[in-house]
Parts: sequence; C-alpha cells; structure tokens
Amino acid sequence: MKLWRSFVVLFSFVFFGAGSLFLGLVFFPVVSLFMKGEEKRNYLCNVVHKTWRFFTNFIEKNGSIKLNVSEKDLAYLRSLRGKVIVSNHPSYIDILLIIGLIPNTLCMAKKELKKNLVMSNIVSSLYLINDEDKEKLKKEADEVLKQGYNIVIFPNGTRTLEGEDMKLHKGAAMIAINSDAEIVPLHISCDYKFLAKNQKIYDAGEKTVNYTITVNEKIVPSQYKKENLDDIKFRNLVNSIIKERILKLTLNSY
Repeated sequence: MKLWRSFVVLFSFVFFGAGSLFLGLVFFPVVSLFMKGEEKRNYLCNVVHKTWRFFTNFIEKNGSIKLNVSEKDLAYLRSLRGKVIVSNHPSYIDILLIIGLIPNTLCMAKKELKKNLVMSNIVSSLYLINDEDKEKLKKEADEVLKQGYNIVIFPNGTRTLEGEDMKLHKGAAMIAINSDAEIVPLHISCDYKFLAKNQKIYDAGEKTVNYTITVNEKIVPSQYKKENLDDIKFRNLVNSIIKERILKLTLNSY
C-alpha cells in the first residue's frame, strides 16, 4: 500500500509539472499575443484557479488527499475580493489548495521562482515578487487589491514543521496597512505529515491525508491603529495578531 501511494503521489506531481510547463511555455505566451494588461491578468488568474482546482480534485480522486472545508467557510472564501489572505504553511501543496478554492486570487512569490523552469512564466506574468523593491511591491499590491484581487501570503515564508517556532516576515502586515485591506487568516492542518519541509515527495505514508482548512476571525488593521503607535510598532502589532490567528484551529467567526 505504501509503495502504491508513493507511485500515485509521484505520478500526480509529474502530471502537475507537465501541466505547468504547458501553461508557462505554451499557453501563457500565446495568450500574451492577444491580451494585455488587466484583461490578460484577469483571464490568466481564472485559468490558474480552475487548473489548480482541477489538480486538487485529481489528487483527491486518486486518494492522495482529502480536503475538508466547511460549507460556511467555503462560501465565505469564494466571496472574497480585495483581501490579504494569510496562512500557516505545513506542506508543499498549500498554495495550490488555496488558489484552487478561491477565485480572483494571486500570491506572493519568491524571486527564485522566476528562474524555475516549471513556474517562471506563470510567476512573472501573474504574481507579485516579494524579494524586490519594497515600494514597488506596495504599489503593485495596492493596485491589484483595489482591482478586487486577493493576495495569498505565507508570512513565515517557508514550510514549517509542527512545533517549530514560526518567525513571520512583515510583508503581509505592510501590504494590508498600506492598502487599508482586511486580512483573512487561514489555518491549514493535516492528520499526519505530508509533503512537509525536508520530506521526500515519495514518502507518502500509507493512507489518504486529511487536509482541513479553517477560516479564522478577520483582522481589520485600522481597528488597531492608535496615536501612540508609530509605523513600525503598528506593523509589528498587526504582525503579532496575524501570527496568533493563523496558529489557531478556529475562532468561530470572521
């Protein structure tokens, strides 16, 4: 059973890689010949959302994972517009699951992905790069948020192991404060370790992995702004609230 699961998971990611190569090397360049600007971003964002939703369905049907989201949370996530979405990051496929669930959603990507053969064209065409000029990033993020796109950010920047201290970057807080955007915290949990940091893809275990995505209480940065807080202290405060919210399993309300 373990050997069969390893094969299924490996095949799934070969399939994902081939699909991403087609999108990045063929589909995106062809679309760029006919569409520009906002029309192009909107179209490609929708394509990636549907493609990654298809992949999520594919790995659910082949028994690799089972994704659990309550009907209330699912309806809420699908209604989001112009929000900064933050989450903990236990596994490799977290971003695929989130963007597959939520339409009109972009993500923050590391600049190294621009050199990745599979993802480079997708990242360059569609997503925000978090390692480049801070003022440029704030401006670009403000523009896409005001256009109604959501931005997914993993504030810790990399996958974290259970029990590991989570050190958060302040990019999510900075962007939300700059754009006066609400922050939607998610908590992702798995019933056992799967595609975690330093874990091989073929180390797939012996049973279907249950992923649960929970929506926690939203953060409205302006509610925490006080006269005695300078910009740095305000950003640090919002960042600490983000950390608290994404580590909790549930907070009952948005």
